[in-house]
Amino acid sequence: MLALDDTIAAVSTPMGEGGIGIVRWSGPEAETILKRVFLPAGRPRDSTPESHRFYYGHVVDSDSGVTVDEVLAVCMRAPRTYTRQDVAEIHCHGGIVALRRTLELVLRLGARLAEPGEFTLRAFLNGRIDLTQAEAVLDIVRAKTDVSLRIAMQQLDGCISDQVREIRSMLVDALAY
Repeated sequence: MLALDDTIAAVSTPMGEGGIGIVRWSGPEAETILKRVFLPAGRPRDSTPESHRFYYGHVVDSDSGVTVDEVLAVCMRAPRTYTRQDVAEIHCHGGIVALRRTLELVLRLGARLAEPGEFTLRAFLNGRIDLTQAEAVLDIVRAKTDVSLRIAMQQLDGCISDQVREIRSMLVDALAY
């Protein structure tokens, strides 16, 4: 059984070389881990980041003092996040080694590796999205055509959920009558 009270982390962009790669983590230790792994430029390491604001700086291994990458970092406080938990992200250069090292640091500082789909599972369990919307997330990721993307986006926006609520309301009214 997966816990909801721990902090999970994963690389959120496809593996391979690219311009940008994102390491994301969610849970009660998100901000604490960010403060330990990220050294903001021109600010004290332990300064409190403003929610939903990007900061420029470096990922630094706190044990060795070695700089891993030049990055952007953001801390997003609950409940205004995808999972409705505190979330932090590091936007690294998209090389495999930089992403792997950054993720390793986050895991070493107390997060655990997220299972596939676990961020969306937390969004569902925390009431941010319903089951049809959670399914739509995967449909968006897997969309191969503009039409399939449009349909998945309608589902994510709650089109199916609204229809189910309307039918449920009619059935409850009929039962009450």
